[in-house]
Amino acid sequence: MFGYVCINESELKVKDWRRYKSYYCGMCNCLHKRNGRTSQLLLNYDLTFLAILLSGLYEPKEDCRDFRCLLHPTAKRQMVRNDATDYCADMTVLLAYHQLLDGYLDDKNIAKGGAALVFKSRYKKIKTKYERQVVAIETYVRKLHAAEQRADTDLDMVANLTGEMLGEIFAWKYEEWKQELRDLGFYFGKFIYLMDAYEDMEKDRKNGHYNILLKQNMSEEDLEVYCQNLFPMIISEGAKIFERLPIIQDAEILRNIMYAGIWCKYVQIRQKRRNRKEKEL
Repeated sequence: MFGYVCINESELKVKDWRRYKSYYCGMCNCLHKRNGRTSQLLLNYDLTFLAILLSGLYEPKEDCRDFRCLLHPTAKRQMVRNDATDYCADMTVLLAYHQLLDGYLDDKNIAKGGAALVFKSRYKKIKTKYERQVVAIETYVRKLHAAEQRADTDLDMVANLTGEMLGEIFAWKYEEWKQELRDLGFYFGKFIYLMDAYEDMEKDRKNGHYNILLKQNMSEEDLEVYCQNLFPMIISEGAKIFERLPIIQDAEILRNIMYAGIWCKYVQIRQKRRNRKEKEL
């Protein structure tokens, strides 16, 4: 479910790229300090985007500092931490725990089951602070599992489940921007779910696993065209909401992600399929 909302480095100014990396490092540090070193393995682009978005909207006081990373010890790096990165680090653990547990239950993946056990105590600790978000996540997991068991074919109904859940994650604070953030999270959640289904189509077709896109009863060619039209429609709705938010801080980074970075993974997936088909000819 994670890794689709990324940056497009080639179209970003150097100063903005450095700023983005400082957020990414800040998220990594937050995960370590708040939930232990192993939680750094959960670091992902999607929640980093949310941290930048919430920071730009609310502009909380920042803790910017240089540090040395164990993985990159040769040069100092800079990180940004604030209340938004702390919040997103906690949401990372909540979401990843259920993703790992779901992987274990679906595929009997022992590694994912073991990882879920590692984060179980941290999940219980975090959930006491975020009752609304936890209810949304646990309700989502239950409803999605039921939809998969029924082999539902209604694409909007199934994809909307992820959107509704992520909308509650985006709505950090209950104040004047909560509905805009909830709506923005809805479209991002829907996009992420369908992109994940798109990436897994070949694997799910081979293994006979549930995949909402494969349930549309289209030929492979028609499904490609359908997705080419569907994904931009979803993101365009999210972009309209984003542009209504009064964000000035790091706006260029956020627009890079919204209008360019978010398509990087899609292009990679299509290129891999194209290369694979060319080899088969």
